[in-house]
Parts: sequence; C-alpha cells; structure tokens
Amino acid sequence: MSGIGMEYLWVGVVLFAAAAQTVRNTAQRSLTAQVGTLPATLVRFLYGLPFAAVYLLALYALGDPSLVLPKFSAAYLGWIALGAFFQVAATAALLMAMKERNFAVAVTLSKTEVLQVALFAAMFLHELPTRLALLAMVLATVGVLMLSLPPRGQLFTLSAWTSKSSVYGLICGACFALATVGFRGGAVEIATLGVSSPWLSGAWGVLIAQTMQSVVMSAWIARTHEQGLRPIFKAWRISLLAGSMGAAASLAWFTAYAMQGAAAVRTLGMVEVVFSYIVSRKVFSEKLSPTEKLGMALMMLGLVLICLQL
Repeated sequence: MSGIGMEYLWVGVVLFAAAAQTVRNTAQRSLTAQVGTLPATLVRFLYGLPFAAVYLLALYALGDPSLVLPKFSAAYLGWIALGAFFQVAATAALLMAMKERNFAVAVTLSKTEVLQVALFAAMFLHELPTRLALLAMVLATVGVLMLSLPPRGQLFTLSAWTSKSSVYGLICGACFALATVGFRGGAVEIATLGVSSPWLSGAWGVLIAQTMQSVVMSAWIARTHEQGLRPIFKAWRISLLAGSMGAAASLAWFTAYAMQGAAAVRTLGMVEVVFSYIVSRKVFSEKLSPTEKLGMALMMLGLVLICLQL
C-alpha cells in the first residue's frame, strides 16, 4: 500500500468502527429492557471476548512467524486498566441516556467527549490539536449541544441543562474521554515495547481490556443481582450480536488509536451519529426536529474539517 494510503488508512478503520458500534448500540438498547443496564453493559465485553481472542490468534497464525509475545509493562497495563474502567462507566451511562431520548440523540449525547478528549490528551499525552482541528471539534460540539436540548428546544431554561438525558450525556462523554486517553496511552506505550503493528496493538489492547471488564463485571453482577448472569445467557442470540459487533468496533477503535491521535479519531468517530440517525428512522421510526437536524449538520461540518486538516 502506498504511503498516502497508509496515512489515511485510519479513516477507513474509524468508519468501520462507527458502523459496527451502531449495530452494537441497537442490540444493546433492546437488551437493556430485558436484562437491565449493567447486564446489558457486560454483554459487549463478555460475549465479545472470544471474538477478540480468535482475532489475535489469527494475526499470529497468518502474520510474520517471527512475532513473539510482547513483555507488558506496568505502565501499559495501567493505561489499559484506566481505559477499561471508564469504558464500562461510559457504556452504562449511554444505555441510561438511551432511555431518556430517542436513539440518535442518545448516541449523540455521548459525543460531548470530543473536546474533553482534546483536553485530556493534551494534559496526559502531550498531543496538541491544530487550529483547524480545534475549530472542527468546537463546531461538532456545538452541534452536539443543539442535539442535546429537550424536544421543544428550551435553551435558556434550567430543565434544558438539568434533564436526565443531559446529565447522563455529560457523564458518558467524560468517561468516554478518559477511556479514550487510557487506550491511546496504552497504544503509545506498547509501541515502545516492540509492537509496531497497529493491528496487533489493537488486538492485545481489546483482549486485555475486555478480560478485565468481563471478570470484574461478571463477579459484581453475580453478587448483586438476584438472577445473576442467567438473564444474559438466556438472551444469548441478541447478546451474541451485541458482543460480536462490540468486539469488531473495539478492535477497530484500538487499531485507530495506534495509527492516529486520540482527538482526531474520536472527532471523526462522530460519524456514528449519522449511522444512528439512519437506524433511528428505518428501525425505530423516530424523527429528529429541525433544531436537531441543524445540530447534526454542524457536527458533519466538523467531521469534514477534521479530515481536511490531516
């Protein structure tokens, strides 16, 4: 592949991640009503873990025979653990947000993370966005804020900023931002350990993170829920769909983090909102208001700008 093709390969990886994540969100939305928020959150990790393991094994089987297992450092495991913890919190907040507003808007609320990613990445990873990239993030965030307003667009009322959907969206965005920084930090760290392939970096990151998440959440749910893990095993068909698509999305996100800075990846990842809008219209027969459509247009302008600055 040419140098230019490699330079922009991360864009295709992010688009795939956003599409897979939309399918996962759709499956998890229906699961939440059946099994509850925390069990539905666990599904994406527990059912996704075998897919991540098979993918990693395939990379070693089909790749360079000289590849060896990396020697993980405490710093690497710490970055992954940080990302894993906040990803669980973010996913739970997203599922609760979906209960409050329609599907496309609920997913969009989670995208308040973009400016926070830029801030945290600058603080912890020393990755500073360009002026054009910062403008793109601001435009996209303004679009998100317009989408987060109550249905009647009550911009200057207290209820607009204290509604449950706004609170869950803010929490979700902050947690996703910290998760992104953690996973990007892990990708940078593992590169210093001799893992130069972004595909291998992504596979190891997902496998370790989802193992941590599956073990901790399974133990917690088994201890605190009367039926334990039985409900998610009974709903294995939809859980399998959510898990497989969740694994595919996570593998793509982690791979993109190994290719490009965290802020650029998450800004372009907002294309998921467009995919969610399509699902919202075609699957759930939901409609966006004129204000919400304008917000989505501003967000799309931001996505175009983030690509132009590369």
